[in-house]
Formats: sequence, structure tokens, C-alpha cells
Amino acid sequence: MPIYEFYTIFGQIVFIAGIFVLSLLSVALILGRILIKQERLIFPKLLLFTVDMFYGVFKKFAGNVGLDEKIVDQIGVEVRNKVNEKAFEQIDDKDKILVLPHCLRNPQCEAKLDSTGLHCTDCNRCVIGVLKNKAEDKGYKVFIIPGSTFLKKIAQKNRFKAVLGVACHQDLNLAMMNLSDFPCQGVPLLKDGCVCTKVDIRAVLDKIGVELPRNMIVPKKNASCASEMPARKLL
Repeated sequence: MPIYEFYTIFGQIVFIAGIFVLSLLSVALILGRILIKQERLIFPKLLLFTVDMFYGVFKKFAGNVGLDEKIVDQIGVEVRNKVNEKAFEQIDDKDKILVLPHCLRNPQCEAKLDSTGLHCTDCNRCVIGVLKNKAEDKGYKVFIIPGSTFLKKIAQKNRFKAVLGVACHQDLNLAMMNLSDFPCQGVPLLKDGCVCTKVDIRAVLDKIGVELPRNMIVPKKNASCASEMPARKLL
């Protein structure tokens, strides 16, 4: 085969592959928006394949069409939540772990850090104490960690069958991706950052299986920058 024919065929294959990938990303983005807006899960395996296989490209594609790149992580989290929901609920609470980010803590937090994460002192300055105590009452083992390195150590040194995590959209999606052998559930932060982040307390407690009493007092915004009730949408 002459060299120019080889390059011609190779170019055609690359072109067709490019069209296929762009079509796949477009379809996945449409299905993801339907999932987020209407809570309708269509072709979950296709969505997960696209998010996992073309993660970086998918985020750039979303940005190029005028959307927040976080939508890719949001799609990944929402799909896994839907797919794993029943399996997660069927597992005994004593075989579950709750992983919270240290950024939820109050700036004046005095909790000590060791190889397993932070050890909450129940000072009632932030929502971590509320979530930790409610989860432990149900049988969960709770970890408060500063980063993904700690999550790897937790996965290696602890026995568990399911995971409930709280984190920013990107960290949560990547963590659920890495822990895909377990039925995971995730609650994204309402406000990202290294400090003074916020989470929907009711959403986390609902995943744990605890109904927050209407008259329950939660940390006020001026007492801790880590609590908030309303949910935020990216679209």
C-alpha cells in the first residue's frame, strides 16, 4: 500500500473517530441535563462511560459550549447516586462510612489531626458535630479528612461495604469513581473552597437515614460559615 493511501485512510479513521466522540459528548451532555433538571435517568451506563473515559475532554467540551465545567462532575455524582441508591440502602449501617471534608469546620476549630483525619471535639461550632453524632448513632464510622490521600488510607485500612461522602463536585465525582467497587452516595458542597464551605444538612441526614426535626437548632451562619439549607443548581 502506497504511503499516501495509508495516511488517507488513517486521516479518515481519525475524522470518523472525532465525529463519534463529539456526538457521544453531545448526547451525554443532553442526557445529563435531563437528569439534573428533570431527575430522569436515561442510559446510565452510557453516561458513566462518557464521564469516566473522556473526563477531561468532556469538561472542556462543556466549557466550549458555554456551560460550567462542573456540570460534568455533577452528572457523574447524580448518575452514581441514582444507580447505587437501592444497593446503598440495603447495606447495614454498621458497614457504612461517612467521609466529611475538613473544610466544613469552623475557623476556630481545635480538633487534632492524625493519620485517620480530624477528631471532632463536639464543640458545636459547625455542622460536623451534628452530622458525625447522627451518623454514629446509626452505626456509621465517620472520618473527617483534609484530602484524597487520607481517603486512600481509609480504603486500605478499614473494612466497609458502602460509602457516603461530602465534598466539592470534582472531588466527590473522582472519589466515587475511584470507589466504584462500592455502592457510593454523595452530597456535593453548596459552596466550594478550602475554608468556610457549606453543605445542605438535611440532604446529608436524609442520605444517612435521619430526619432532621423541624425544631432542631442548627449552627447559624454568623456562628459558623459551614451550614446552609437551600440547594443550589448549576443550570
